[in-house]
Amino acid sequence: MIKCPLCNSKETTIHARAKDIEYFTSDREFDIRACKPCGILFVDPMLSDKLGDIYPANYYSFKVTKRNFVVAVKEWLDRRGLKALTRQIPGRDLSVLDIGGGTGWLLDQVKTADSRVSHTTVVDIDDGARDVAISKGHDFHLSRFEDFDAGDRKFDLILMLNLVEHVTDPRAVLSKAASLLSPKGLIWVKTPNFDSLDARLFRNHSWAGYHTPRHFVIFNRDSLERTARESGLAVANFDYTQGAPFWSISIFDTLRRIGVVQASADKPAIYHPVTPLLQAGAAAFDFARKPFGARLSQMVLTLKRRP
Repeated sequence: MIKCPLCNSKETTIHARAKDIEYFTSDREFDIRACKPCGILFVDPMLSDKLGDIYPANYYSFKVTKRNFVVAVKEWLDRRGLKALTRQIPGRDLSVLDIGGGTGWLLDQVKTADSRVSHTTVVDIDDGARDVAISKGHDFHLSRFEDFDAGDRKFDLILMLNLVEHVTDPRAVLSKAASLLSPKGLIWVKTPNFDSLDARLFRNHSWAGYHTPRHFVIFNRDSLERTARESGLAVANFDYTQGAPFWSISIFDTLRRIGVVQASADKPAIYHPVTPLLQAGAAAFDFARKPFGARLSQMVLTLKRRP
């Protein structure tokens, strides 16, 4: 019996089977398993010892993002969210850590959003992102976050956007982040939600939120908030946000399978010219549904240290 990576329970069942429909790093079909006691999904097997294989050189966070309308809107939304976050943090100088931050593109938005940001650090496994990040003025550590040594530095804001689903032990990662947080600091987490409309529609068609095989653990709201509390953190705010990346790649793969579009390891779906159009339509659809209480396919948490 396959054990849950979070609670070690043997009460796990197959939720779905999925392939890599984005970067085609393998032809293998992976099991997406559900743990009944802790309410998570996880991929089996977890290829944590093959990160160099499952994260190809053309992986999206390793690349400098090309400007287009969708990217511009996303950056505007990021800046608005970051400004609302940093406004809650007192102090004349702020230190910000982005875990899995690649070239530091999000830290660029933080600096634009708040002039008090005086120190920025990226922790990432991509050696190719180092020079770009450093050229932008960010401190760069080529390391898994689990192995990162911050010395005596504490951070006023820690960014974990689309990160906790990529690690084998999210609780340990959140606990370490909590230990690096300044007393009045905040952690901003964004991660997929498997309790969403697109996750149900594409459940048995390699839903892009599985991001197979790179998403190791996937949460819903209950399991995510519980894991945060078990990591020594308090939930300051929770929200759902648009899941355009998951909708667009899921729809793109449907079109690919019927022969309308093409993608390959050399030319992933994310870089196809039709993808920004699918993203724009999906984002508009999710924004239209959100006021009616829709559980969208990405969750955003603001976390703080427990008193």
